Amino acid sequence: MKTYRILSLITLCAAAVSCGDKWLDLEPSTRVPSETSVQLVSEAVFALNSVYNTMQDPYAYSGRLVYYADVTADDMIAVSSTKRTGNYYRFNFSRDNAPSTHWYYLYNMIANCNIVLSKIDGLPTQDDAEKKLRDNVKGEALCLRALAYFDLLRIYSYPYTKDNGASFGVPLVIDELPDIERKPERSTVAKCYEQIISDLTSGINLIGDTFQKGHLNKWGALALLSRVYLYKNDNVSAFKAAEDAIKGAEAAGYALWTNEEYPTAWSDDSSANKPGEVLFEIINLTTDSPGKEALGYLSGTGYKDYCVTASFYNLLASDSKDVRNKIFKVSSKIAYVNKYQPQEGEVVQDANIPLIRLSEVYLNAAEAAVKNRDNANAVKYLDPIVKRANPDKTVAGEDITLDRVLLERRKELVGEGHRLYDLMRNNLRVERVDETAPSKVSSIPKHYAKDLSFDWSFYKIVLPIPKAEMDANPSLAGQQNPGY
Repeated sequence: MKTYRILSLITLCAAAVSCGDKWLDLEPSTRVPSETSVQLVSEAVFALNSVYNTMQDPYAYSGRLVYYADVTADDMIAVSSTKRTGNYYRFNFSRDNAPSTHWYYLYNMIANCNIVLSKIDGLPTQDDAEKKLRDNVKGEALCLRALAYFDLLRIYSYPYTKDNGASFGVPLVIDELPDIERKPERSTVAKCYEQIISDLTSGINLIGDTFQKGHLNKWGALALLSRVYLYKNDNVSAFKAAEDAIKGAEAAGYALWTNEEYPTAWSDDSSANKPGEVLFEIINLTTDSPGKEALGYLSGTGYKDYCVTASFYNLLASDSKDVRNKIFKVSSKIAYVNKYQPQEGEVVQDANIPLIRLSEVYLNAAEAAVKNRDNANAVKYLDPIVKRANPDKTVAGEDITLDRVLLERRKELVGEGHRLYDLMRNNLRVERVDETAPSKVSSIPKHYAKDLSFDWSFYKIVLPIPKAEMDANPSLAGQQNPGY
């Protein structure tokens, strides 16, 4: 990791995916696609799959990029300080020793997307079908680049709502590859959001709307756009994107899991005939397993790295009929989140990783509606989540508050990598409260980190730019995150 360019060009393996239900392995690539290796639409498809392959890594979306926002907040805790999640939970990092993998993997995604995007418009097509495929590849590359930049912002930059995006974002590189001598500065958070929204809106106009296993489609991209607008506090746009995603996805056969389905639907092997409620997921196979660093293995079945807190366990248990109590797996009197369940014939370290669910989009719509002072739509989109959890409950007739929506979001999305960001973007505090757990889970550890209560003024809610990057790029001098 000696320069930004080298960081973006670490060798990747690639896997190719056909349209429809199949996720197929091809011979792994021995290098990142180059400007000479993308000459045909089929080669662009292969190059795009290297992005998905990167996302499968346990240091990317099969693990670390997801659990980071859980174990730095209040509802989950590292089982001990010596566990691999312990340093995150304790905020035990400095500018010299902070993890660099978030930066590395996300910029690798961006570099490969940029190669595809720099070539795609000039690729020849033989017929309308191949032109449609070319458009879809371009749309996916734009939306995946947007996802990578959005997650870089969530990890390395303060929330847009803190100062209307005036603070440091991340370096924006949107051409094929930066010149060897190019040393990009950090753009502002606002400028980064402009690029993310531009990529998503452009990509949504190109990307296909049919089910494609393990790939982002139009409905997943619209759902991501609703999330981005919500973080930017553009609630009119967030509501529209969420509602469009819900209507389009449900017309295409996606649906919220039922109360009966919920405890085990996480292990479903989705298909075009039964896509379920997962709009975008990382597909893991035994043949390309992320291994024992994957979420399922870390959260209860194998290494048992992190678990729910007693306060969160008590929150869900306060309603014994809430079906979400069934996602706990108790082992040695510790409660773990059992959402990353293996598909039939696989083991837990190979479990697929849902990244965008229809449930979140309903909650996005409800939160945006509250902020738009639109109680009717807040009820409309919050009620299905509440009633699915416990059919005896409803929010019909209530005046929905932001706290009410965030409470439901907290209960619904635990373990899926949202909690720290949801609190910080709404200028709320992380409160790590020690409570007495029931005897069934009496071994849930007490909080042991120094910072038991903090808000967005705590400088460690963002990671420092990696030391290797700061050392290699003189343009970043004076642009390290405050406090580091």
